[in-house]
Amino acid sequence: MHLGKRSIYWNETLRQCVDIGVGSLVIVIIFSLFLGAVLTVQTAYQFTTPLLSRSIIGSIVTNTAIIEMAPTVTCLILAGKIGSSIASELGTMRITEQIDALEMMGVNSAAFLVLPKIIAGTFMVPLLVMISGFLQIWMGLVVGVITDVLSAEEFMQGSIQYFIPFTVTFALIKATTFGFIIASVASYLGYYTSGGALEVGRSATQAVVASCMLILLWDYLLAQMLL
Repeated sequence: MHLGKRSIYWNETLRQCVDIGVGSLVIVIIFSLFLGAVLTVQTAYQFTTPLLSRSIIGSIVTNTAIIEMAPTVTCLILAGKIGSSIASELGTMRITEQIDALEMMGVNSAAFLVLPKIIAGTFMVPLLVMISGFLQIWMGLVVGVITDVLSAEEFMQGSIQYFIPFTVTFALIKATTFGFIIASVASYLGYYTSGGALEVGRSATQAVVASCMLILLWDYLLAQMLL
């Protein structure tokens, strides 16, 4: 079976980027804003002692958002959104014999249906994670000022003073890895779905569970290897 014209695969990859990136943007924004607010409030509650400078709240919120909350927790949310969508789409195409029809026409169904999803997931998830990290830090600053926990200057002082540039690189490595995991696991389980509508639901559920487990596993492994 041939790959066909490259433009067809390019267009499909762009469509998947829009579906994964733009389609997940709203839930990422809402989740990140609330998580950033909670981070500041709970951190301030834990560090009420006068022996510590209030600027440490900005440091903890910033580093926590960059290292863990933005890449890992956001990707766990995206595993449910993106993983179930990909698995359901491919599973439905499999049981309705749309994939078989593509192969009858000489189209490499795996390359046409799976590869664009993996490329889009690997590329778009880090972008969503960067947006999430920025919004969490920004909302943490806003809530800190509104609740009079600390001033904007104190928040920025703590964020800059204890900032380690490698944490951004580490977060992007994690996000890229997790994006690949989400897209590839969901594509595999959806592509090899067999049976009827019940099995499509099972494949979507299995994709979310398996992706979450692998994300947590690789979160630990990457921390051990890179930190």
